[in-house]
Amino acid sequence: MSTATGHGHTAAQFSPETTVVAAGRPERTADSAVNPPIVLSSTFHGTRATREGDRIYGRYSNPTWDPFEEALGTLENAELPALVYSSGLAAVIAAMSLIPAGGTLVMPRHSYQGSLLLAAGDARDGRITVRTVDIANTDEVIAALDGAAMLWLESPTNPMLEVAELAVLADAAHAAGALVVVDNTFSTPLVTRPLDLGADVVVHSVTKYLSGHSDVVLGATVTSDPELRSRLLTYRSLHGAVGGPFEVWLALRGLRTLALRVQRSMETAMELAGRLATHPGVEAVRYPGLPQDPGHSRAAAQMDGFGSILCIEVAGGAEAADAVTEKVELWLPATSLGGVESLIERRRRQPEEPVSVPENLLRLSVGIENVEDLWNDLDQALPR
Repeated sequence: MSTATGHGHTAAQFSPETTVVAAGRPERTADSAVNPPIVLSSTFHGTRATREGDRIYGRYSNPTWDPFEEALGTLENAELPALVYSSGLAAVIAAMSLIPAGGTLVMPRHSYQGSLLLAAGDARDGRITVRTVDIANTDEVIAALDGAAMLWLESPTNPMLEVAELAVLADAAHAAGALVVVDNTFSTPLVTRPLDLGADVVVHSVTKYLSGHSDVVLGATVTSDPELRSRLLTYRSLHGAVGGPFEVWLALRGLRTLALRVQRSMETAMELAGRLATHPGVEAVRYPGLPQDPGHSRAAAQMDGFGSILCIEVAGGAEAADAVTEKVELWLPATSLGGVESLIERRRRQPEEPVSVPENLLRLSVGIENVEDLWNDLDQALPR
């Protein structure tokens, strides 16, 4: 996919760090705006028989969506623009709609909670069969693919940060006749580009890193397959899972600083992970950037960096972990992730979280604050 920058180049010719700034800009003409406008209209002029691609109505298309969808498609090395949705879960639902009735979905036992709950609900209703697997165990995943219609991947997983062999599993899934969908929310296309590794569809919670400021709720899907994109677009249109123009405009605005935010937060996450690994109040650290992490070698081979999420298991159990979230003064005890502010959460406080997630596990979404301030706040809150 090539997104014109209006000056003899396409965004696809640039590095990802430049693409987040250059893609989705208006054409360069005299006195034209640097930024795309917000278009507030629920309907669009039409005086002839409608043709494919006509805007027609606000549930099908909006000019404000176009620059963001073009930019995200380019970042994911897709041949087609992305599709923006009203939420990350709406994008997940649209992607799972690609599973035929009675089909089998293979997915990680540790995944985004909304994805797990949605799949479990569809299984209870008899629409699909679900097989959950340890996504880090390649042999187990491949064995589960027999007769599957879709392989759902996260890498690293939420919240256990397991790393999957994306290219190997994509090849195995295709050999078994299954579609491959990768939720790339944790990594972002600056760190991992699943389409290059064999994925058919990529899913994002745009709410997180892409918009980056904890002020919008949006999702997206990306694919290079015209037939799959058409099905995803039809699902979005018929189910009304559309984002508002203001929210999508804010997401594009946030996307402009994605490279800076991800670089800063990844550097800080690596530094914090190393220090936490020797802290007496921490029983274990989960972060693929650490050489001792089980997923380190895989992450180093397929990621440009190790992400900005890390998890710790606090000495003293759930009560001690809860105490940390109450004692921190800079870290914000809240759910979600990927914003400029650093968030901390004991995931098992959520009743739907898998029981295989340790009770004392804290998920840390590292923001862009000063690393020493973040460390000092954690250090004073952790048990001795």
